[in-house]
Amino acid sequence: MGARVLVTGGAGFLGTHVAAALVGHPGVDKVVAGDVRRPEHPLQRVTYDECDVTIAGGLVPLMERHRIDVVVHLAAIVNPGRDHDLEYRVDVDGSRNVLEACIEAGVRRVVVSSSGAAYGYHPDNPEWLRETDPVRGNDEFPYSKHKRLVEQMLAGYRLTHPELEQVVFRIGTILGPTVRNQITALWDGRRILAIRGSESPFVFIWVDDVAAAMTRAATDGPPGIYNVAGDGRVTIHELAERLGKPLLTVPAGVLAFGLRIGRMLRLTVHGPEQVGFLRYRPVLSNEALTRDFGFTPAKTSAEAFEAYLATHPGVARR
Repeated sequence: MGARVLVTGGAGFLGTHVAAALVGHPGVDKVVAGDVRRPEHPLQRVTYDECDVTIAGGLVPLMERHRIDVVVHLAAIVNPGRDHDLEYRVDVDGSRNVLEACIEAGVRRVVVSSSGAAYGYHPDNPEWLRETDPVRGNDEFPYSKHKRLVEQMLAGYRLTHPELEQVVFRIGTILGPTVRNQITALWDGRRILAIRGSESPFVFIWVDDVAAAMTRAATDGPPGIYNVAGDGRVTIHELAERLGKPLLTVPAGVLAFGLRIGRMLRLTVHGPEQVGFLRYRPVLSNEALTRDFGFTPAKTSAEAFEAYLATHPGVARR
Protein backbone atom coordinates (compact mmCIF):
# COMPACT_ATOMS: atom_id res chain seq x y z
CA MET A 1 0.00 0.00 0.00
CA GLY A 2 1.34 3.41 -0.96
CA ALA A 3 1.71 6.51 1.18
CA ARG A 4 -1.19 8.82 1.95
CA VAL A 5 0.40 12.25 2.12
CA LEU A 6 -0.81 15.55 3.52
CA VAL A 7 1.03 18.64 2.26
CA THR A 8 0.50 21.63 4.54
CA GLY A 9 0.74 24.87 2.63
CA GLY A 10 -0.28 22.75 -0.36
CA ALA A 11 -1.75 25.66 -2.34
CA GLY A 12 1.43 27.74 -2.19
CA PHE A 13 4.31 28.05 -4.61
CA LEU A 14 6.37 25.15 -3.27
CA GLY A 15 3.36 23.14 -2.12
CA THR A 16 1.88 23.06 -5.60
CA HIS A 17 5.11 21.70 -7.08
CA VAL A 18 5.46 19.12 -4.32
CA ALA A 19 1.86 17.94 -4.68
CA ALA A 20 2.33 17.57 -8.44
CA ALA A 21 5.48 15.50 -7.94
CA LEU A 22 3.83 13.29 -5.32
CA VAL A 23 0.82 12.56 -7.51
CA GLY A 24 3.09 11.17 -10.20
CA HIS A 25 4.97 8.81 -7.86
CA PRO A 26 3.96 5.11 -7.92
CA GLY A 27 4.54 4.82 -4.17
CA VAL A 28 1.85 7.38 -3.32
CA ASP A 29 -1.83 6.45 -3.08
CA LYS A 30 -3.30 9.81 -2.11
CA VAL A 31 -2.18 13.45 -1.95
CA VAL A 32 -4.08 15.95 0.18
CA ALA A 33 -3.13 19.60 -0.23
CA GLY A 34 -4.10 21.39 2.96
CA ASP A 35 -4.19 25.18 3.07
CA VAL A 36 -6.25 28.16 4.19
CA ARG A 37 -7.14 28.82 0.54
CA ARG A 38 -7.67 26.85 -2.64
CA PRO A 39 -5.31 27.39 -5.56
CA GLU A 40 -6.48 29.22 -8.66
CA HIS A 41 -5.63 26.19 -10.78
CA PRO A 42 -6.23 22.95 -8.80
CA LEU A 43 -4.22 19.90 -9.80
CA GLN A 44 -5.90 16.76 -11.03
CA ARG A 45 -5.84 13.81 -8.62
CA VAL A 46 -4.98 16.10 -5.68
CA THR A 47 -7.56 16.39 -2.90
CA TYR A 48 -7.87 19.89 -1.43
CA ASP A 49 -8.98 20.43 2.13
CA GLU A 50 -8.98 23.34 4.56
CA CYS A 51 -5.95 23.36 6.84
CA ASP A 52 -4.97 26.15 9.24
CA VAL A 53 -1.85 25.13 11.15
CA THR A 54 -2.33 27.92 13.70
CA ILE A 55 -5.41 26.21 15.17
CA ALA A 56 -4.30 23.79 17.88
CA GLY A 57 -6.05 20.43 17.53
CA GLY A 58 -7.62 21.34 14.22
CA LEU A 59 -5.38 19.06 12.17
CA VAL A 60 -6.18 15.71 13.75
CA PRO A 61 -9.66 15.34 12.16
CA LEU A 62 -8.15 16.20 8.78
CA MET A 63 -5.44 13.57 9.14
CA GLU A 64 -7.85 10.94 10.39
CA ARG A 65 -10.42 11.69 7.69
CA HIS A 66 -7.90 11.02 4.94
CA ARG A 67 -5.98 8.30 6.86
CA ILE A 68 -2.73 10.26 6.44
CA ASP A 69 0.49 8.42 7.26
CA VAL A 70 3.02 10.98 5.91
CA VAL A 71 2.95 14.76 6.37
CA VAL A 72 5.03 17.17 4.30
CA HIS A 73 4.98 20.35 6.35
CA LEU A 74 5.55 23.41 4.15
CA ALA A 75 3.21 25.97 5.70
CA ALA A 76 5.29 29.01 6.63
CA ILE A 77 5.63 32.74 6.02
CA VAL A 78 8.75 33.17 3.93
CA ASN A 79 8.74 36.89 3.18
CA PRO A 80 8.92 38.83 6.48
CA GLY A 81 6.62 41.77 7.05
CA ARG A 82 5.59 43.88 9.99
CA ASP A 83 3.40 41.30 11.77
CA HIS A 84 6.00 39.23 13.60
CA ASP A 85 3.34 37.78 15.91
CA LEU A 86 1.53 36.24 12.95
CA GLU A 87 4.81 34.93 11.57
CA TYR A 88 5.54 33.26 14.91
CA ARG A 89 2.06 31.72 15.09
CA VAL A 90 2.42 30.21 11.64
CA ASP A 91 6.08 29.21 11.70
CA VAL A 92 6.62 28.09 15.30
CA ASP A 93 3.21 27.42 16.85
CA GLY A 94 2.03 25.98 13.54
CA SER A 95 4.92 23.51 13.45
CA ARG A 96 4.18 22.45 17.02
CA ASN A 97 0.52 21.92 16.14
CA VAL A 98 1.50 19.80 13.14
CA LEU A 99 3.84 17.63 15.21
CA GLU A 100 1.27 17.12 17.97
CA ALA A 101 -1.36 16.19 15.40
CA CYS A 102 1.01 13.73 13.74
CA ILE A 103 1.55 11.96 17.03
CA GLU A 104 -2.15 11.87 17.93
CA ALA A 105 -3.18 10.67 14.47
CA GLY A 106 -0.48 8.00 14.28
CA VAL A 107 1.43 9.51 11.36
CA ARG A 108 4.63 7.55 10.75
CA ARG A 109 6.78 10.25 9.06
CA VAL A 110 6.95 14.03 8.85
CA VAL A 111 8.98 15.92 6.25
CA VAL A 112 9.77 19.49 7.28
CA SER A 113 10.99 22.36 5.11
CA SER A 114 13.56 24.16 7.21
CA SER A 115 16.07 26.59 5.73
CA GLY A 116 19.72 27.47 5.53
CA ALA A 117 18.60 30.51 7.54
CA ALA A 118 18.43 28.19 10.57
CA TYR A 119 22.23 28.27 10.68
CA GLY A 120 22.04 32.04 10.91
CA TYR A 121 23.91 34.88 9.28
CA HIS A 122 27.14 35.03 11.26
CA PRO A 123 30.66 36.24 10.42
CA ASP A 124 32.20 33.02 11.78
CA ASN A 125 30.07 30.66 9.69
CA PRO A 126 32.33 28.13 7.93
CA GLU A 127 32.84 28.57 4.21
CA TRP A 128 30.59 25.55 3.61
CA LEU A 129 27.94 24.69 6.20
CA ARG A 130 27.23 21.05 6.94
CA GLU A 131 24.47 19.41 8.92
CA THR A 132 26.77 18.89 11.91
CA ASP A 133 27.31 22.66 12.25
CA PRO A 134 25.25 24.35 14.99
CA VAL A 135 21.85 25.83 14.23
CA ARG A 136 22.13 29.33 15.69
CA GLY A 137 19.68 31.51 13.79
CA ASN A 138 19.52 35.26 14.45
CA ASP A 139 17.20 36.77 17.04
CA GLU A 140 17.07 40.05 15.10
CA PHE A 141 15.87 38.28 11.93
CA PRO A 142 12.47 36.64 12.72
CA TYR A 143 12.51 34.11 9.87
CA SER A 144 15.95 32.87 10.87
CA LYS A 145 15.02 32.84 14.56
CA HIS A 146 11.84 30.90 13.87
CA LYS A 147 13.66 28.27 11.82
CA ARG A 148 16.11 27.78 14.69
CA LEU A 149 13.27 27.43 17.19
CA VAL A 150 11.49 24.89 14.99
CA GLU A 151 14.67 22.85 14.58
CA GLN A 152 15.17 22.85 18.35
CA MET A 153 11.57 21.69 18.70
CA LEU A 154 12.13 18.91 16.17
CA ALA A 155 15.21 17.75 18.07
CA GLY A 156 13.09 17.47 21.20
CA TYR A 157 10.43 15.43 19.43
CA ARG A 158 13.07 13.05 18.06
CA LEU A 159 13.92 12.21 21.67
CA THR A 160 10.40 12.03 23.08
CA HIS A 161 8.63 10.54 20.04
CA PRO A 162 11.10 8.40 18.07
CA GLU A 163 8.17 6.58 16.47
CA LEU A 164 7.58 9.68 14.30
CA GLU A 165 10.30 9.60 11.66
CA GLN A 166 11.66 12.96 10.59
CA VAL A 167 13.19 14.23 7.38
CA VAL A 168 14.37 17.81 7.84
CA PHE A 169 15.48 19.77 4.79
CA ARG A 170 17.58 22.90 5.26
CA ILE A 171 16.88 24.48 1.92
CA GLY A 172 18.85 27.13 0.06
CA THR A 173 17.26 29.89 -2.01
CA ILE A 174 14.52 28.30 -4.12
CA LEU A 175 14.18 29.57 -7.67
CA GLY A 176 11.39 28.75 -10.08
CA PRO A 177 9.33 30.09 -12.95
CA THR A 178 6.92 32.06 -10.74
CA VAL A 179 9.00 32.74 -7.64
CA ARG A 180 9.07 36.21 -6.08
CA ASN A 181 10.84 36.88 -2.79
CA GLN A 182 13.17 39.30 -1.05
CA ILE A 183 16.20 37.80 -2.77
CA THR A 184 14.87 37.92 -6.32
CA ALA A 185 13.80 41.52 -5.62
CA LEU A 186 17.50 42.37 -5.28
CA TRP A 187 17.94 41.70 -9.00
CA ASP A 188 15.07 43.82 -10.32
CA GLY A 189 16.64 47.28 -10.03
CA ARG A 190 19.08 49.02 -12.33
CA ARG A 191 21.98 48.25 -9.98
CA ILE A 192 22.86 45.34 -7.70
CA LEU A 193 23.47 46.12 -4.04
CA ALA A 194 26.71 44.77 -2.57
CA ILE A 195 28.37 45.13 0.85
CA ARG A 196 31.93 46.35 0.69
CA GLY A 197 34.36 43.53 1.47
CA SER A 198 31.79 40.72 1.09
CA GLU A 199 31.26 38.32 -1.82
CA SER A 200 27.73 37.56 -0.56
CA PRO A 201 27.71 34.04 -2.01
CA PHE A 202 24.34 32.43 -2.77
CA VAL A 203 23.35 28.79 -3.14
CA PHE A 204 20.30 28.15 -5.31
CA ILE A 205 18.02 25.19 -5.84
CA TRP A 206 15.47 24.85 -8.64
CA VAL A 207 11.93 24.23 -7.40
CA ASP A 208 11.56 20.96 -9.33
CA ASP A 209 14.64 19.61 -7.55
CA VAL A 210 13.13 20.52 -4.18
CA ALA A 211 9.87 18.81 -5.13
CA ALA A 212 11.73 15.68 -6.26
CA ALA A 213 13.70 15.57 -2.99
CA MET A 214 10.48 16.04 -1.00
CA THR A 215 8.87 13.20 -2.91
CA ARG A 216 11.75 10.88 -2.11
CA ALA A 217 11.54 11.95 1.54
CA ALA A 218 7.82 11.15 1.63
CA THR A 219 8.28 7.70 0.09
CA ASP A 220 11.49 5.66 0.16
CA GLY A 221 14.14 8.12 1.36
CA PRO A 222 15.97 7.68 4.66
CA PRO A 223 15.16 9.88 7.67
CA GLY A 224 17.63 12.53 8.76
CA ILE A 225 18.66 16.15 8.34
CA TYR A 226 19.93 17.32 4.95
CA ASN A 227 20.99 20.54 3.29
CA VAL A 228 19.18 20.99 -0.02
CA ALA A 229 21.05 23.11 -2.56
CA GLY A 230 22.51 22.81 -6.01
CA ASP A 231 26.22 22.22 -6.46
CA GLY A 232 28.44 25.27 -6.10
CA ARG A 233 27.70 28.86 -5.22
CA VAL A 234 27.31 32.18 -7.04
CA THR A 235 28.77 35.42 -5.63
CA ILE A 236 27.09 38.81 -5.84
CA HIS A 237 29.78 39.91 -8.29
CA GLU A 238 29.04 36.95 -10.57
CA LEU A 239 25.32 37.65 -10.35
CA ALA A 240 25.80 41.28 -11.30
CA GLU A 241 28.01 40.33 -14.25
CA ARG A 242 25.47 37.82 -15.53
CA LEU A 243 22.63 40.32 -15.08
CA GLY A 244 24.58 42.95 -16.95
CA LYS A 245 24.04 45.46 -14.16
CA PRO A 246 26.57 47.56 -12.24
CA LEU A 247 27.25 46.94 -8.58
CA LEU A 248 26.32 49.53 -5.98
CA THR A 249 28.92 48.80 -3.31
CA VAL A 250 28.08 50.28 0.09
CA PRO A 251 29.94 50.11 3.43
CA ALA A 252 28.07 47.96 5.94
CA GLY A 253 27.68 50.81 8.43
CA VAL A 254 26.21 53.17 5.87
CA LEU A 255 23.64 50.59 4.71
CA ALA A 256 22.68 49.76 8.30
CA PHE A 257 22.08 53.45 9.05
CA GLY A 258 20.01 53.91 5.91
CA LEU A 259 17.85 50.87 6.67
CA ARG A 260 17.34 52.02 10.26
CA ILE A 261 16.06 55.39 9.08
CA GLY A 262 13.97 53.81 6.33
CA ARG A 263 12.18 51.52 8.76
CA MET A 264 11.60 54.38 11.21
CA LEU A 265 9.91 56.30 8.39
CA ARG A 266 8.01 53.12 7.36
CA LEU A 267 9.58 53.24 3.93
CA THR A 268 10.64 49.61 4.25
CA VAL A 269 9.94 46.61 6.48
CA HIS A 270 13.66 45.83 6.52
CA GLY A 271 16.08 47.09 9.14
CA PRO A 272 19.80 46.96 9.95
CA GLU A 273 19.63 43.18 10.37
CA GLN A 274 19.42 42.92 6.59
CA VAL A 275 23.10 43.86 6.43
CA GLY A 276 24.01 40.53 7.99
CA PHE A 277 21.50 38.83 5.69
CA LEU A 278 23.46 40.09 2.69
CA ARG A 279 26.94 40.04 4.19
CA TYR A 280 27.13 36.60 5.84
CA ARG A 281 25.23 34.28 3.54
CA PRO A 282 24.94 30.66 4.78
CA VAL A 283 26.55 28.55 2.05
CA LEU A 284 25.19 25.00 2.14
CA SER A 285 27.15 21.88 1.31
CA ASN A 286 24.95 19.22 -0.31
CA GLU A 287 27.38 16.34 0.29
CA ALA A 288 25.06 14.53 2.73
CA LEU A 289 22.09 14.99 0.39
CA THR A 290 23.88 13.18 -2.43
CA ARG A 291 25.87 10.68 -0.33
CA ASP A 292 23.44 9.72 2.45
CA PHE A 293 20.00 10.68 1.19
CA GLY A 294 20.72 9.47 -2.32
CA PHE A 295 19.53 12.52 -4.24
CA THR A 296 21.51 14.74 -6.60
CA PRO A 297 19.86 17.97 -7.79
CA ALA A 298 19.57 18.14 -11.57
CA LYS A 299 20.65 21.79 -11.61
CA THR A 300 23.68 23.41 -10.01
CA SER A 301 23.32 26.78 -8.27
CA ALA A 302 24.52 28.53 -11.43
CA GLU A 303 22.18 26.50 -13.65
CA ALA A 304 19.22 27.25 -11.37
CA PHE A 305 19.99 30.96 -11.72
CA GLU A 306 20.15 30.61 -15.50
CA ALA A 307 16.80 28.83 -15.49
CA TYR A 308 15.36 31.66 -13.40
CA LEU A 309 16.57 34.23 -15.93
CA ALA A 310 15.13 32.18 -18.79
CA THR A 311 11.69 32.23 -17.15
CA HIS A 312 11.91 35.89 -16.10
CA PRO A 313 12.72 37.79 -19.29
CA GLY A 314 13.68 41.38 -18.70
CA VAL A 315 15.52 40.83 -15.40
CA ALA A 316 18.91 40.52 -17.11
CA ARG A 317 20.20 43.16 -19.50
CA ARG A 318 22.18 40.65 -21.50
